[in-house]
Amino acid sequence: MSKRLSRQCFAAVAAGAFALALAASASAANVTATATVTAGTLSLSTSATPSVSATLDGTDHTPTYTLPMTVADNTGSGTGWNVTVTSTTFTTGGGSPHLLSTTASTATAASSSCAGGTTCTNPTNSITYPLAVPAGSSAPTAVKLFNAAANTGMGSFTVTPTIQVAIPANTYAGTYTSTVTVAVVSGP
Repeated sequence: MSKRLSRQCFAAVAAGAFALALAASASAANVTATATVTAGTLSLSTSATPSVSATLDGTDHTPTYTLPMTVADNTGSGTGWNVTVTSTTFTTGGGSPHLLSTTASTATAASSSCAGGTTCTNPTNSITYPLAVPAGSSAPTAVKLFNAAANTGMGSFTVTPTIQVAIPANTYAGTYTSTVTVAVVSGP
């Protein structure tokens, strides 16, 4: 055998032995990583103190107020949610109270935005406005004011409805109050 062929054979055998040694020293393992994500809560909070004012001048007035609230869906369920609203009738109170109509309040619009720079899935709202806000001497059954369809509304949001109050020209002067109750319920 020629020296050249002998060197080539030796080189091939050495390369094969080196590759075999590398293959024998390399090994792999698959590891399963686990991430446990625990469901949180669905909540609503607000510190709003809305008010309107009107000066009687022989015409009807419809001033508006906003009712900003924070809705946090930390359930991780994707079931969606809805905000409900009800109220008591605007009244001056006292022994001979003056009242506004039980149909005085109407939600004219509502907006939402991600709260506080968090990651969220924007809610898809299907509520149609204007929407009558129910009122009575004691608050009647609530109605849906804003909602998040399934698989939307996950995270924390500022939801801001705009409420219009009808004050007819023949309203008695005075300070009228109403208790507005908002709540969040699971499901759109």
